[in-house]
Amino acid sequence: MSADDRRRQLVGIGLAKIVEKPIQDLSLDDIAAEAGISRGLLFHYFPTKTDFYLACIAAAGRRMLRTTAPDPDLPGEAQVEEITRLMVEQIERRRDFYLALVHGHAVADPRASEVMDSVRDGSTDRVVLALGVPGSQRDVVRAWWAYTEDRALTWSAVPTGERPVSLEGLVAECVAALHALLRISP
Repeated sequence: MSADDRRRQLVGIGLAKIVEKPIQDLSLDDIAAEAGISRGLLFHYFPTKTDFYLACIAAAGRRMLRTTAPDPDLPGEAQVEEITRLMVEQIERRRDFYLALVHGHAVADPRASEVMDSVRDGSTDRVVLALGVPGSQRDVVRAWWAYTEDRALTWSAVPTGERPVSLEGLVAECVAALHALLRISP
């Protein structure tokens, strides 16, 4: 196996394990054993435990952007609704992991927050492009993502049958908030 293939394999195992437990609780011994290598060889590919965790977090960020990509053939407004719905669904599915990323509990390294910044920037760029938002309002769209993330995190914390609003209702509220912010900002 090439070095790149082995790194991808190890990160893939790490990503699969993140679904089961918080990243800081991952055992590198378990990762190495599942890959059929020694712990020492794992450190050949990732010099430190933090390097391995950061590689997993970066891969998770790329996966988030892939799974929240809108259908490019949809009209702009429908793309924004789809991006918003996909992001809310993503947060609902992986709430604990998302919280760890947003609040930096996953790894005590400032590079971990760069992953969330890249996800927010990618999502912001998609909305700006879909709606044709002028560059002067890009920061408004990025701030709106923080609002949308918070709404999704709060909403997903409530048991499904007790949520005060449906997924569709939440998405509609978030998209309406975006348009209201864009109307009042210069």
